[in-house]
Amino acid sequence: MTDDRPSPMEVLREARAQLAELTGMTAESVSSFAQTENGWSLEVEVLELERVPDTMSLMASYEVELDPEGMLTGYRRVRRYERGRSDAHRTGGR
Repeated sequence: MTDDRPSPMEVLREARAQLAELTGMTAESVSSFAQTENGWSLEVEVLELERVPDTMSLMASYEVELDPEGMLTGYRRVRRYERGRSDAHRTGGR
């Protein structure tokens, strides 16, 4: 029996592409990534509104859930922020 599950890098690439296709927004980076008992869970940073200067652009973090094969099963926006602002109150854990 062969293992047809995607590699973590394939999951990351496919998650970014699927989210961009669904939202119409550019997925810029993945800030967290974990395998779960139901598949995969990611937090993806997305450019929501481009502004000049770039540090004023509006960004958002999306929580993205994928099945074991890497197909997107759901997403939700968890925060919005200006690109140039640090997030001092964020602890990094869930």
